[in-house]
Amino acid sequence: MNDTIKRALVTGGSGGLGSAICRRLAADGFHAIVHANANRDRAEQVVADIVANGGSAQAVAFDVADAEASRSAIEALLRDGPVQVVVNNAGMHDDAPMAGMSEAQWKRVIDVSLHGFFHVTQPLLLPMARARWGRIVSVSSVAAVLGNRGQANYAAAKSALHGATKSLAREMASRGITANVIAPGVIRGGMADDTFSDEAIKQMVPAARAGTPGEVAALVGFLCSDAAGYINGQVIGINGGMG
Repeated sequence: MNDTIKRALVTGGSGGLGSAICRRLAADGFHAIVHANANRDRAEQVVADIVANGGSAQAVAFDVADAEASRSAIEALLRDGPVQVVVNNAGMHDDAPMAGMSEAQWKRVIDVSLHGFFHVTQPLLLPMARARWGRIVSVSSVAAVLGNRGQANYAAAKSALHGATKSLAREMASRGITANVIAPGVIRGGMADDTFSDEAIKQMVPAARAGTPGEVAALVGFLCSDAAGYINGQVIGINGGMG
């Protein structure tokens, strides 16, 4: 790997949206660090695809909700130098009406999205500050802005990223570091395809269609670029006009 290339860690990078983000950042010239939780093989497949297309990438696997595992993995990455970009994309659903939600459902979803954000981002900050350039992008959801039935845990976890990110932006801005949130709406792939019919999407989304992982990845790519250096502490919706 070229020592001058900037490195970008994407949590949940082995999934549909995460892999699109990894491919975009690699195409933009970053060395993509593709994260998976348990299924490292999927991350390795994304790496192979990136390398086959002329990009630079590596795979890493750990549970972002596990503080010790995260710390160990991040320390290993930092031995090769700073990680200048982190995209906090890891998250999970465990939906239920709050009246019937278990404590385990509540805590696990928050552990992954919110505590995972801290476990991964916090140890990267000082090396990033010493490099005097960095980009932190956290993936939220339209559910965090509008709410959604059965997703009090998910909306709580994701909306907490908004406040944390706005505070972090104020702390790090003078070091050339930006911190922003994107809040996607209905995006093709995975859960959306299983949950919503085309007709339901037309009723929900003013654009009358689902978004694509590539459209989300394009927004992340822009926020990670030099051109976006004055965009900081923002929550940016990408939802076809839902709100």
